[in-house]
Amino acid sequence: MGTTQLESVPEPKYWHLRTVLSEALDSEFAVGEILPNERELAARFGVARATLRQALEQLELEGRLQRRRGVGTTVAPPRVGVSVGTSGDTWPDAGDDAWQAVDSTLTTPPAAVARMLETDAREPVHTVRRSRVSHGQPVAAELLYIPSRSVPDLSAIDAPTGTTRARAVLRELQRQPLEGQDRSVELGSAGADDAKELDRLPGAPVLVVTTRYLCEGRTAAVSVATYRADTCRLTFGDSGGVEIHHGPETRAS
Repeated sequence: MGTTQLESVPEPKYWHLRTVLSEALDSEFAVGEILPNERELAARFGVARATLRQALEQLELEGRLQRRRGVGTTVAPPRVGVSVGTSGDTWPDAGDDAWQAVDSTLTTPPAAVARMLETDAREPVHTVRRSRVSHGQPVAAELLYIPSRSVPDLSAIDAPTGTTRARAVLRELQRQPLEGQDRSVELGSAGADDAKELDRLPGAPVLVVTTRYLCEGRTAAVSVATYRADTCRLTFGDSGGVEIHHGPETRAS
């Protein structure tokens, strides 16, 4: 690769570098290809490594790059669409739900979740952990918080933990009349547990989708799903759930 010096521009240097790097990704690199190290890139573009890191972090946030443990920085594949619908409400694990149940335990939820559930801050709730895989790679992890009142007959089921217990909790939840759900989306950063499950570095950008399920005028369950921001993009439609569609032209049904 030749040497390309940046011209003086009024915009922040890292942002201009981000544009130049983006063009280079389109013309010089293939999906999955490993970028040169920071020293080589900084020398090529005539910038400080701190400026380079800012530009690389921005491109990672936009889904153009991926930082992989033991590999380095690679060119990311196109994002898959995450459709956040507003109708066709269903309980988790019902219908064409693409999530896979992993485990279920009794744990004390985060304070914000306890407030949504209207439970005591110290009251343990059923916490179902689920995962989602697309094209062989993990794209999302979910914690589904369900108070005991939403699954009153669960005590008769002899399955203390594991996938069997998780499925039992979800089956009992589906016995309740679902009145509706609401959903919010925000940008966050991966904590240690999410980063490990999603094969990301701690602090990597993620999309956090919080769903509140309503039954008999109360919150029956709260889902906190964490999506990889480098591989997912949000689309809005009427599909009624969070779905993953492949290909940039695919639209929510």
